[in-house]
Amino acid sequence: MSTTVSGKSGTWRNWAGNVTARPLREITPASVEELSDAVRRAAEDGITMKAVGTGHSFTAAAATDGVLIRPQLLTGIRGIDRAAGTVTAEAGTPLKRLNAALAREGLSLTNMGDIMEQTVSGATSTGTHGTGRESGSIAAQIRGLELVTADGSVLTCSEKENPEVFAAARIGIGALGIITAITFAVEPVFLLTAREEPMPLERVLTEFDELWAENEHFEFYWFPHTGNTNTKRNNRSAGPEKPVGRLNGWFEDEFLSNGVFHAANLVGRAVPATIPAIARISSRALSARSYTDIPFKVFTSPRRVRFVEMEYAVPRAALVDTLRELKAMVDRSNLRVSFPVEVRTAPADDIPLSTASGRDSAYIAVHMFRGTPYQAYFTAAERIFTAHEGRPHWGKVHTRDAEYLAGVYPRFGEFTAVRDRLDPDRRFGNDYLRRVLGA
Repeated sequence: MSTTVSGKSGTWRNWAGNVTARPLREITPASVEELSDAVRRAAEDGITMKAVGTGHSFTAAAATDGVLIRPQLLTGIRGIDRAAGTVTAEAGTPLKRLNAALAREGLSLTNMGDIMEQTVSGATSTGTHGTGRESGSIAAQIRGLELVTADGSVLTCSEKENPEVFAAARIGIGALGIITAITFAVEPVFLLTAREEPMPLERVLTEFDELWAENEHFEFYWFPHTGNTNTKRNNRSAGPEKPVGRLNGWFEDEFLSNGVFHAANLVGRAVPATIPAIARISSRALSARSYTDIPFKVFTSPRRVRFVEMEYAVPRAALVDTLRELKAMVDRSNLRVSFPVEVRTAPADDIPLSTASGRDSAYIAVHMFRGTPYQAYFTAAERIFTAHEGRPHWGKVHTRDAEYLAGVYPRFGEFTAVRDRLDPDRRFGNDYLRRVLGA
């Protein structure tokens, strides 16, 4: 199959609809060789290029007015090495297809985020993560990657081969080149028991350290305008497998969490004064439940209600104070927030641009329903997060620049030095990267 090239100047939009771009042309390469040729041609023409996955980033990380590269033909598993405990996937493979394919082979990632619509390269490049006491982000599970650089050459990277590039490119925001394949560490498939339970916010904050220490994966959702949360504890289990029943799963995960929640947000957007009452009802809608299943069926959930999101990582030790400040800000303001605030954790890792680089981290994610003004809420929340040396998620709305980011990432200069070497002419640059990484 040959490369698909479009000369049309169409408009690209991300999933949330808050970012648009008008690329000069689009290509859909069917092989690494075709991609390399396209990169060389773009360089010869003096135009920039960006790869885009499913558009689940809320920032303009993938926006371009040059060549938009779609990796949807670069999909599937290249190979499985059971002895090494690794699997190599093409960059355009959606996480949901990777998870299903691994399960058929009796394998699994150790940890993952709560949605799986993204491509593997898009998810890792922006630092997508789940929650874990000892297990980190999806990028922290990378053992090797293949990268097409600005001159069209193909680099194979690992801890032993091109180690400096490997260290940086695991979370590269598309600034170092175009990833074409990723090798992940995997393990034999296992079972997780999920325990979902409503809990007062004050209890969660008071007992947070114990809840974190006692569970392999702990997260919770606080409903603004209330003192209520829903908590989720995931721990490995010897079984037996006991998945959510089909009817119960449809009722809670589709009807309540998507259908009714979407309708409630439409009402809230039209009549903001109703939001606090809706929040009180929503926070009590889901009952406690427990189930046991393979990892991706426990870690991930359908997310069909569209929204805009900001997420910051703060030092884990600062989580309770940060969240108390966020609640106090919402309580004393005129804001009406219809989406719950999501809280997760990750252990420190060694990736230069990871939000958990060098420190145990807690994540606080704030959301607003699509089409609802979000700037006032996000601005106030960001002021709180940055006061605690927060690091913004690369794929979520934020206003930070290179000067701020260099101060909260100890290895920021290490990353930009690799960028200067691989892409001195900024063929993979755009306005977003100029803001967050510098010229």
